[in-house]
Amino acid sequence: MPSYNIALNFEDGITRFIECKDNEKVLDAAYRNKINLPMDCSDGVCGTCKCRAESGAYDLGNDFIEDALTPDEAASGLVLTCQMRPSSDCVLAVPTTSLACKTRQMKFAATVTSITQHHDAAIVLELKVDASASTLVFLPGQYVNIDVPATGQSRSYSFSSKPGENTLAFLIKMIPGGVMSGWLEKARPGDRLDLAGPFGSFYLRDVKRPLLMLAGGTGLAPFLSMLEVLARAESREHVHLVYGVTRDRDLVLVDEVASFASRLPNFTFTTVVADPNSDHPRKGWVTQHIPKEALHGGQVDAYLCGPPQMVDAVRTYFDGADFKPASFHYEKFTANVTGKVAA
Repeated sequence: MPSYNIALNFEDGITRFIECKDNEKVLDAAYRNKINLPMDCSDGVCGTCKCRAESGAYDLGNDFIEDALTPDEAASGLVLTCQMRPSSDCVLAVPTTSLACKTRQMKFAATVTSITQHHDAAIVLELKVDASASTLVFLPGQYVNIDVPATGQSRSYSFSSKPGENTLAFLIKMIPGGVMSGWLEKARPGDRLDLAGPFGSFYLRDVKRPLLMLAGGTGLAPFLSMLEVLARAESREHVHLVYGVTRDRDLVLVDEVASFASRLPNFTFTTVVADPNSDHPRKGWVTQHIPKEALHGGQVDAYLCGPPQMVDAVRTYFDGADFKPASFHYEKFTANVTGKVAA
């Protein structure tokens, strides 16, 4: 009998996953998992359990009244969780906090399996999750908070690995004097880390049109996760990635990016270096190297992950472009802080 993973994205940025059995209503599955989604009548009458389905397939049936959910609301993706029966994995935006639903962020432990340094630019950190959470579910593009041992501080990093496995990977920018960078310089396989998450509203939505991905520095990480998911799904949609960095040495994992060209038949990518003294064939800013054809006349979903200055520059670029993306999702990150800003 099939079952489905339902991601519940709460207003405070916390995501919880529940398993929904075949023909089971989401509200019932949530309560079975001890998550008290908003509810009053549970009969499709009051509308209290209304959420927004951001992806996935489902059936709402006919056992609710229009005062609870109008046809226009249903057409726009609003659902009543007391009536919703999924037929695939789904993502729901819940219009309240996780605390109000008597749940909290997931916490788990993992062991360092490898640390690979890429010049002075970045480190790839690989972890194995403890057996108690052997397959960590998250949405490709999301992040976790990692506690830095013996510091009382934590840092936020996007997954660069695909969801649903017991091995995790992160692409971490090296910061001179940074709390996590300092720990990584001394860390060894076998060391233990505590993590919390997943978090974030920056993640890959249902792919219905071409994709434009814009990565700044280690903002490449979530796109590696997204591309892996697309490759596993044998997607044939057009995908173009522009990967921009400050220095030549900041261009890391280019071979890994290039490998997706053999797995995704319509994947292309461009690398850009901002340093005017670079020998790289493409110099300048990401916005100077977005091919017009990659915008597909506006029929494209754009995803951007990078530092605040880059995000602001791309937003300004889209505001003045002839063709604006059908949807635009972005995440700002600042080194050495916890938490990210997504839209």
